[in-house]
Amino acid sequence: MSRLSVHRKTRPFPPKGFFPCEAAGLRWMKKAEAVGGPRVCTVIDVTEKYLDIEKITSTMPTAHAAYTFGSQLAKMHDAGAPSWGAAPEGYTGKCYFGPLQDPVYMPTGAWKDVTDYFTNARLLPMVKLGIQRGALDDIDLEKAEKICTLLPTLLGPAIDDKPARVHGDLWSGNLMWTKDKGTTQAVLIDPAAHGGHREEDLAMLDLFGVPFYREIIDGYNEVHPLAPGFEQRYTLWQLYPIAGHCVFFGGGYISQFRQMCDAVLSQASYGI
Repeated sequence: MSRLSVHRKTRPFPPKGFFPCEAAGLRWMKKAEAVGGPRVCTVIDVTEKYLDIEKITSTMPTAHAAYTFGSQLAKMHDAGAPSWGAAPEGYTGKCYFGPLQDPVYMPTGAWKDVTDYFTNARLLPMVKLGIQRGALDDIDLEKAEKICTLLPTLLGPAIDDKPARVHGDLWSGNLMWTKDKGTTQAVLIDPAAHGGHREEDLAMLDLFGVPFYREIIDGYNEVHPLAPGFEQRYTLWQLYPIAGHCVFFGGGYISQFRQMCDAVLSQASYGI
């Protein structure tokens, strides 16, 4: 086996456990390769100060590679997690969500169901952090709390799903494409891996756009058909990362978050 080229991730004074958590997430996702999951970049070395991973040579995606990735992602999700909000297998420290320069604590544990998990491990903690940082306010929290009470209606048939092994931060920048023996394939990097809902990852891909998105969904549905109305739930799942962007960056993300909250509440008022 040829020696892997190394890419080192590091920063001054990282939060305790930041790099070990990411390494644990990569390794947990990589285990799903054995059941047909997508390629996940290899962890070479990790300490509290840095994370060494294989260096990926980037290329342009293709429709076929995107379809294949969709089917692989479904298989990784189906590899499962022991509970809603579970940390990566074998990892007991803090987990994080967000950019390298300003990651925030991501609660992990074992919530009783998806509504409890989304309420108490995702949306409300992030909105409260936004209030602490002066980006959001009490009205935003009231709207978020209202959304959480309406989750049984908003989730519809997706409420019955089982905890999936999700990437957790699957925007297009964390989905790389590379060539392997002349064939284009997807490679996952930079996760916030946990036991979550499969629609979280798909909603993140939709949030900022990704090439050949429709092909990804088609490939996914071939392996694990999504619950009816999944595209109508995207805005709900996107509230957490956009609330995070209010925390990290402020600016226009604040008005975007508020518009999204109003849109989700409007959906609920029509029983969608």
